[in-house]
Amino acid sequence: MKLDIAVLSGDGIGPEVTAQAIKALDAVCHNFDHSFVFKEGLVGALAIEKTGNPLPDETLKLCVNTDAVLFGAIGSPKYDNNPEEKIRPEQGLLKLRKELDLFANIRPVKAYDSLIKKSPLKSEIIRGTDICVYRELTGGIYFGEKKLSDDGTLASDLCEYSKKEIERITHLAFKAAQKRRKKVTLIDKANVLESSRLWRKVVAAIAKEYKDVLLEFLFIDNAAMQMILNPKQFDVILTENMFGDIISDEASVIGGSIGLLPSASIGNTFCMFEPIHGSFPEATGKGIANPIAAILSAAMLLEHFELVEEAAAIRNAVEKALELNLSTPDLNPENPLTTEKVGDFIADYILNPEDSNINFENIHVGQSTII
Repeated sequence: MKLDIAVLSGDGIGPEVTAQAIKALDAVCHNFDHSFVFKEGLVGALAIEKTGNPLPDETLKLCVNTDAVLFGAIGSPKYDNNPEEKIRPEQGLLKLRKELDLFANIRPVKAYDSLIKKSPLKSEIIRGTDICVYRELTGGIYFGEKKLSDDGTLASDLCEYSKKEIERITHLAFKAAQKRRKKVTLIDKANVLESSRLWRKVVAAIAKEYKDVLLEFLFIDNAAMQMILNPKQFDVILTENMFGDIISDEASVIGGSIGLLPSASIGNTFCMFEPIHGSFPEATGKGIANPIAAILSAAMLLEHFELVEEAAAIRNAVEKALELNLSTPDLNPENPLTTEKVGDFIADYILNPEDSNINFENIHVGQSTII
């Protein structure tokens, strides 16, 4: 298969982790006889510095004219620490989602057996956790009308959803549940919010079309508590934009590091794949950022194009790296590998899984042969 992939590495650690995802995809190309062409574009703080625009027209055009977008991270302390800035890096990502109509954000959360002890939660609570969050991505409070009074003392953000917006992501969530453990949990605040009451009404009606899938409802406050008390109860979580942003970041601690969680943003025409972590500016250039979320995002890209065996090759390599504790300081503070070395190992395992014993031994003594 030939794919043209727009690479928007972005800010902070984005370029470092995205480079490792590309390395894994290149290994897949070599092993499975595919051709992936990577085309880079500016986005975020770097784009602002160079063009004055967090999403230049050239970048948007690139994304529209390629098969998929591989995204890194976005954000900079210069803007994070100054709420008065009118042009912000995050505006580029929000505009990209809106322009490409990427209405469904899919975030898998898994507790790896080899990392159970790394989690701040008790092993008996998280063992076996396997969740997939379906977050609506182009509606709600993030995109609603925003107002600030002339004297700057009163502000509002409108949370607005249409039946159509709710329907299209709900069908995706139920279809995913049919291939998993056949359960969907809608997270909302229907006891208070009118928009949530519409969500319940629409989702309940659609659920009748999927008789093999169990539907349950949880208020967001209870869901946040249940995510810590008993995350294994969840299969597919369906929710609106802001609640999905919060609950998926909360779920990220289950695996032991936010650096493990990939995501896919899907529309009817376009698709984008990115780690859920931020730009982590404190780590930029230090080689300590965990690239696994970016690499697993590349696996989700392959799955989107039905390259299932190829995606499995990446996942197997990641699981082997985790099993052997070959990771960055967030997971292996005593004897860490650099961001690049983790990427090297995963790419090498994709290419040479049968030659693993020699490489593993060399890595353990700090003399990797997989440069």
